[in-house]
Amino acid sequence: MHTPFLLCSTSNAWSTASVSAMVVLANPALDAIPILSSPKPCACFSTVPVVDLSMPGAAEALVRACDDFGFFKIAGHGIPMELMQKLEAEALRFFHFPQADKEKTRPADPFGYGNKQIGPNGDIGWVEYLLFAVTADPSAYTYMDCSFRSALLDFMLSVRKLAREVLELMAEGLKLEKREFFSNLVLGDGSDGIFRLNHYPKFPLLEKFNCSLTGFGEHTDPQLISILRSNNSAGLQISLRDGSWVSVPPDSESFFINVGDTLQVLTNGRFKSVRHRVLANGSKPRISMIYFFGAAPTEKIAPLEELMGEGERSKYREFTWSEYKKGAYKTRLGDYR
Repeated sequence: MHTPFLLCSTSNAWSTASVSAMVVLANPALDAIPILSSPKPCACFSTVPVVDLSMPGAAEALVRACDDFGFFKIAGHGIPMELMQKLEAEALRFFHFPQADKEKTRPADPFGYGNKQIGPNGDIGWVEYLLFAVTADPSAYTYMDCSFRSALLDFMLSVRKLAREVLELMAEGLKLEKREFFSNLVLGDGSDGIFRLNHYPKFPLLEKFNCSLTGFGEHTDPQLISILRSNNSAGLQISLRDGSWVSVPPDSESFFINVGDTLQVLTNGRFKSVRHRVLANGSKPRISMIYFFGAAPTEKIAPLEELMGEGERSKYREFTWSEYKKGAYKTRLGDYR
């Protein structure tokens, strides 16, 4: 990786969360990565909703969390810690390869290895990543070695099972006639799943200035839901309904669920797609694993009539997942869709 030079402002404005400093990368082809002031301890989201899948009332708790925050943590999921740690170790092994070797793997177009540049629209961050299309064809992953591929496939299979359980509990909590409606939508034939491994490298100089680099800028996920697991490193933040940002305490044993844009539409705005971002604070590397659950490209998305009250009108026009996905990926990360 290129080594950036840190330029920090000494004015009072530096104490705010506005962008008052920039990182200038040695590679002039890339723009600067914004620096934000590090979050204060009081900004920690200590009341993250926790849904224990092994306990009675999980369906109702899950719906309350979606109503209140569009975000929650899953406990009692039954996925062995060893399986998570295996993929984490394989990912770290890959990301610690020499930069030239990583770039030979498969340049992100859109799937493969990417570094700092996020998508085609100018977004950048202190992140490198591997992006995979979810497919039943194992040959799609042959550019990774056998050990990595085995850990990846085992992990994705387990997260798919978790997604089915979560989505069917969600349908149950919403009292949908078909408990399998959401799970069939994103786990059926032709569904559009994406799996992402993000690595936010250490950058110790940041700690001296009490600031954080933008790792992955603020955005919402366009899919139905996304399921995230990370190592025991801070950085994830969500935006509350009042617009304030709070830091999510790390928990390497649990999974976090984000409500996405598609689920917001299906519930006619009852569930809100949560805005979130990642800050790289420099003290330790962060590894995150995110499975994004999208519908089949031709699937029509519109508010479900059985979730709308008497006289309630649709807030969204009908669209296919392919139409929305194309539109969403033409925008910058922070754009309102």
